[in-house]
Amino acid sequence: MDFEDVSLTALRVFRAVAEHGTFTAAAVALGYTQSAVSRQMATIERAAGTQLLQRRREGVRLTTAGRTVLRHATVVLDEIEATARELSGLPAAAGTVRLGWIPSAGAVLLPRALTELGRTDPGLNVVSREGTTPVLVRALRAGSLDLVLLGSAPPFRPPDTETPPLVVETLAERALRLAVPATHPLARGDFVDVADLRGQRWIAGPSSGEDRLMGVWPGLDERPEIAHTARDWFAKLHLVAAGLGLTTVPAALAPAAPAGVRVLPVRGGPQEQRRLLLAHLGRPTQPVTRVAAALRAAALDAT
Repeated sequence: MDFEDVSLTALRVFRAVAEHGTFTAAAVALGYTQSAVSRQMATIERAAGTQLLQRRREGVRLTTAGRTVLRHATVVLDEIEATARELSGLPAAAGTVRLGWIPSAGAVLLPRALTELGRTDPGLNVVSREGTTPVLVRALRAGSLDLVLLGSAPPFRPPDTETPPLVVETLAERALRLAVPATHPLARGDFVDVADLRGQRWIAGPSSGEDRLMGVWPGLDERPEIAHTARDWFAKLHLVAAGLGLTTVPAALAPAAPAGVRVLPVRGGPQEQRRLLLAHLGRPTQPVTRVAAALRAAALDAT
């Protein structure tokens, strides 16, 4: 089979696998079975005459050939999408910026930036989606996103080690905070001593970043008691408001905490800093530059 005969379906499947990092996640995103994804990947690799993906325990990684195919596949799929929009009478997507963001950026920073963009650049269309930092990085490299807001924890390693390196800047760096029920004894002061966190019940969430247990204060010298597990930040905060445990929270989310929750700094032990990063790949277009400027301004205002 010649590579010129590769179907658009195979290209879409390949891009989805590159973006989501596993065959399983790509299948879920596309609404396919995992075996269908595997068949399409076998077809495109057979046509390429070489391995496009390295299969590893933690997921797939693009080979050099895979990066070449992904670069061209993204161009082809974007052109097909643009053609479909034009034929259906929809406006061209030249002024559209595809933005990815981590959950903690969606409560305050993102609405503030998009509201301001609506006032200053009403013709600019921003399409956004939430994701974890690893997923957003893969989507950026896959060409599915133009700009991403990422999170980083000490020791602040680069978002990935692929080439070419991402263009990354720090929008904000703030200390991690603790959310406690307003009726909890720890809520009586203006801060919490790290020694008082031993023996507490925690509300944690699954993590794919540098924090092993998102929601548990890092570095505790005990095995934490996880009372409840939730992925959504606001679900965790409402569980805190109900008096069901403690959870960590990025400082950026403090203004969005519901009634019944106090968000406090923690004293003692090393400072737990968190960074909000803005990243893109290559030379940004003018629309991407305008969105990036609005995000910088919103981050500065929030700080």
